[in-house]
Amino acid sequence: MDVAKKQVYDFWNEASCGEQLYLSGTEQSDYLAQMRKRYQLEPYIESFAQFVQTRNQDVLEIGIGLGADHQRFAQAGARLTGIDLTERAVQHTRKRLNLFGLESNLQVADAESLPFTSESYDLVYSWGVLHHSPNTDRAIDEVWRILRYGGAARIMIYNKYSLVGYMLWLRYALLTAQPWTGLNAIYAKYLESPGTKAYTLGQARILFRRFSNIKIHTVLTHGDLLESAAGQRHRSWLLSAARRIWPRRFIKSVLPNHGLFMLIEAIK
Repeated sequence: MDVAKKQVYDFWNEASCGEQLYLSGTEQSDYLAQMRKRYQLEPYIESFAQFVQTRNQDVLEIGIGLGADHQRFAQAGARLTGIDLTERAVQHTRKRLNLFGLESNLQVADAESLPFTSESYDLVYSWGVLHHSPNTDRAIDEVWRILRYGGAARIMIYNKYSLVGYMLWLRYALLTAQPWTGLNAIYAKYLESPGTKAYTLGQARILFRRFSNIKIHTVLTHGDLLESAAGQRHRSWLLSAARRIWPRRFIKSVLPNHGLFMLIEAIK
């Protein structure tokens, strides 16, 4: 494992996404509470993932995290495989599925070199993961390789021109007298694991250039709207003040395309 990937591994193996904020234990009730909170904060996941339509489909989830979406695919009756770079995520998801009597082929694996034969899946799903991979281009190529023709990739990556990005730039570039610092550098250093990337619409289309019928849209998140506890890494009086005065109605009306999450559905 190279240095860049080891940094990503170390970050997420310390705590899976949302674990410190939304998971209080590892019993069935704890995982259910985490699931409720996840879909309360990110209600657009359900319509994007289309869980109920995956019955009897071969589905791969890349980056299983705490396993909430994986549980939904399993409950829908998908023939399911899940991978993650970290043992921690695999252990969480395995325990979660066992508690609910569900099954999946779970394993630690690298999205840039998937251990599966070509054209073996009907759906590849990944929510907020592949922008952390040091070589996202290669990971997307791997998604294309393992999909059957006519299969779908449903993948969320970060949108470069987002309110979250602007806020991080304001704090870590403008207010530190370094206004020349670009958004790419800000995301790489201050948003989640080291090296995190965010993409413009044009860059995303290049990433998925081998696919056909590409649909892309962005959504304003609880992070963009300062509606949740997300962002505790950046706690300060400035963030606390912003939460109280943040013009959420104005943002929804005037800046609807400046959300952090870019949702991509692409057909092979």
